[in-house]
Amino acid sequence: MEKSKIAAIRKDYLNGKLEVESILSNPVEQFKLWFQEAINAGVDEPTAMFLATTGKDSQPAARIVLLKGVDEKGFDFFTNYQSRKGLQIAENPKVAATFFWKELERQVRIEGVVEKLDGAESDEYFNSRPAESRFSAAASPQSQVIPDRNFLEKKITGLKEMFSVEELKRPEHWGGYKLKPHRIEFWQGRENRLHDRLVYAISDGNWFIERLAP
Repeated sequence: MEKSKIAAIRKDYLNGKLEVESILSNPVEQFKLWFQEAINAGVDEPTAMFLATTGKDSQPAARIVLLKGVDEKGFDFFTNYQSRKGLQIAENPKVAATFFWKELERQVRIEGVVEKLDGAESDEYFNSRPAESRFSAAASPQSQVIPDRNFLEKKITGLKEMFSVEELKRPEHWGGYKLKPHRIEFWQGRENRLHDRLVYAISDGNWFIERLAP
């Protein structure tokens, strides 16, 4: 596609507005409100979270992970600790995440620090997953080079034979993280690119809200 044709792609946003007077004082509670509205609106993959990490080399890497829990402390997701993101988090726990709910013309941007969930929480989630997903998590050396897909399928077959009677337990290399935020921005698309942006930042344990220019 020609560059000029790409540049001509645009969409005006007309679905809503965002005012300081209408939002909650706690950003996690505001997120929960928007998240439920995304579910109610039938947003495709409302839990999809674009997660950006960096390691010691300062090279950012980004990918989609799925939100699996949210509470007053932060946002939970699960992955392989030995994956590229897991290794980067071990080197530098500062991360950024974005939710984009296009049907509502909304984004939520989160910055904070990641900590591992405790083993019991990771066990609970791992055991709640479908059996096939548990075998996949145990078999995959995530982010490492492998010879072909057959390599993975053989590993899964071997695990199924090994654990045909006893239940597969969560492997030590797989578990959960909590993204503990210190900055959360709520973005509502508006007409003529004059979008609404309200950002929460924490100071001395308290959240304050500011409006940003689009």
